[in-house]
Amino acid sequence: MRRWHPERTVQLAADGSDPNSAALILGEVSQIIRQHAQQAAGFIPAVSVEQRAWFNPNLDDRWFFVPGIMANVIFISTMMLTAMLVVREREAGTLERLMVTPVGRLEFLVGKMIPVTCVGLFDALMIAAVAVAWFGVPFRGHLLELIAASLLLLASTQGLGLLVSSYAKTQQQAMLTASFFIMPMMVLSGFAFPILNMPQGIQWLTWLDPLRYYLVIIRDLFLKGSGVIEHLFEYSTMALLGVAALALSVLRVR
Repeated sequence: MRRWHPERTVQLAADGSDPNSAALILGEVSQIIRQHAQQAAGFIPAVSVEQRAWFNPNLDDRWFFVPGIMANVIFISTMMLTAMLVVREREAGTLERLMVTPVGRLEFLVGKMIPVTCVGLFDALMIAAVAVAWFGVPFRGHLLELIAASLLLLASTQGLGLLVSSYAKTQQQAMLTASFFIMPMMVLSGFAFPILNMPQGIQWLTWLDPLRYYLVIIRDLFLKGSGVIEHLFEYSTMALLGVAALALSVLRVR
């Protein structure tokens, strides 16, 4: 029998930005420590495990879900608005009039995207203010980084929305088609279900979801204060996806 040293202590520190995972990990590690102490002492010792969660000391679920809701609101609203832009012009009969004017295709798309971009940024700033003032979620990052990440997400959502708008014939068809893309992308983003718990093939599909990277950035901006350097991969991937979506929309819209 090995000698039991009651003076030994173990510190457990978990990343509280994901409270569900942190609580699960702390519980499992605490149980392992107690089992190991029992085996080492030969009896059930009085083991006291003190737990600490970084960035979210109380493991408050609101601090995790409110930034995620913010990302989904921006994603859904801007994609729906963009998907109906060209269709509305076509149904009203003004699209043909615009096409015979000196306005170029790129100028036409930029003119449609600027108002939606303003709406998306307004939503981001308003929800961030409500999250801090009403729900008590701390914002430890910089406002410019929040705006930059939101602009990269808007590039992808508006590119996809314009693609949907170029194929749809009516506004109802555009809304249904946009919903067909929105729901899978929300599921694959990791908002409600952890990506690591998904099948391997589904995990590969999540790499094409810009909402996945925005959720990582926005949650860390609120809770950790992480900047562009810490999330250079996420910013770069969102930029590539946004450029690809906008390029396809420019080629498709005639």
